[in-house]
Amino acid sequence: MTIQLNHTIVPARAPQVSAHFLAGILGLDVSPRVAHFTPVTLANEVSLDYDQMEDFEPHHYAFMVNGQEFDDALARIQGGRVTHYGDPACTQVGEIYRSKHAEGRRGTYFRDPDGHLMEILTRGRPKGLI
Repeated sequence: MTIQLNHTIVPARAPQVSAHFLAGILGLDVSPRVAHFTPVTLANEVSLDYDQMEDFEPHHYAFMVNGQEFDDALARIQGGRVTHYGDPACTQVGEIYRSKHAEGRRGTYFRDPDGHLMEILTRGRPKGLI
């Protein structure tokens, strides 16, 4: 069986604003609206469908990127003066993390306009493997 995630709903007070924010950081386009959703479609065809909501708990979304995509996204984060963090508690301001478990993995966290915790990270490889 080849089960794949197709889409997930991302609650947002201003769906188009939040979708454009994320798409801008990741270097993607906002897809055409589908019904009342504003989708951002990733390379693996999974879409984040932004939906208008007023009350919701912030979620965490993590995006696996290659090294160049990480560098480009980080440059857009810094150029846009978006605060980013080296930890999910958001205490290490302006930092990126390097994994203790995966050699070469880098990542950083940032908040979108609705308070969702976004993460970009590179794959790396398990330590001890050659």
